[in-house]
Amino acid sequence: MLIERPAIATLIPHAGDMCLIESVSSWDDTHIACHSHTHLDPANPLRRAGRLACVHGIEYAAQAAALHGALLAQRAGLSLATGRLAAVRDIDFQAARLDEIEAPLDIGAERLIATGDSFIYGFRVTVGGQPLLSGRLSVIAGAGA
Repeated sequence: MLIERPAIATLIPHAGDMCLIESVSSWDDTHIACHSHTHLDPANPLRRAGRLACVHGIEYAAQAAALHGALLAQRAGLSLATGRLAAVRDIDFQAARLDEIEAPLDIGAERLIATGDSFIYGFRVTVGGQPLLSGRLSVIAGAGA
């Protein structure tokens, strides 16, 4: 199943150029596989002084997690509650910059814990199977977000 950017933009709150995920190749109850070339766009809104640091890969991972939650909610006939990135942990950077990588980014996220309106995802951002960064992120959704 392929989900492309126009459909993705209707599922997550990130608008315009801040919608960084370009496609989803697969997803299930716990995993999502996303892809993007937007790290190469000179107009990428995360760039500073023309550069896109590897730390910005966390935003790609957070959007993958948000998209996963939205797809699960849509399948259940619900709307996605607003969520906030609450924490990132165990971040392992294997690259300094994303803008120097000419191949598409592969962004994988796995829902590790779901309790009420709180979620923990493990994530990996890779290119051609080579890791660029990985870690965990916590999301709090709902009225308290």
